Amino acid sequence: MKCPTFQVANDSHITVLLPLVRAYHHFEQIVLTDQQRLETLLPLLADHSTLGRIWLISVAEHVIGYVALCFGYSIELGGRDAFIDELFLVESARGQGIGKQVLDFVIRQAASLDIAALHLEVARANDRAKRLYSQAGFSARDRYHLMTFNVTS
Repeated sequence: MKCPTFQVANDSHITVLLPLVRAYHHFEQIVLTDQQRLETLLPLLADHSTLGRIWLISVAEHVIGYVALCFGYSIELGGRDAFIDELFLVESARGQGIGKQVLDFVIRQAASLDIAALHLEVARANDRAKRLYSQAGFSARDRYHLMTFNVTS
């Protein structure tokens, strides 16, 4: 099994990160311009960002993906929470156990950041990802539906 390494991304990594984010958005059919992506990534790339972290994922010194963790707070769940907002691996890196290692890493990082609960979204039709997340210990909160209101539109 390949062992990934993780590096906290900063603004000097934008030329590596932006194409990966673009590929993830294409995969998930998320429509944003590169300028919009850049504007939303930069606050997470600042040193000691209070909004979250992005880690580049590498195998054998080749960047193969990224994971973005965005911070929040939950009264119900007892304190700081966070969303795994985006997790992307290039196609050639999928199906090799790397995703599980990424989730294990993020869970350890969350614990070190005093995060009480982690959340993520997964497309209803993405059975492969749902299996991965379930095996890592994530469970659906069937009593709830994630609903969104876009304030800026």
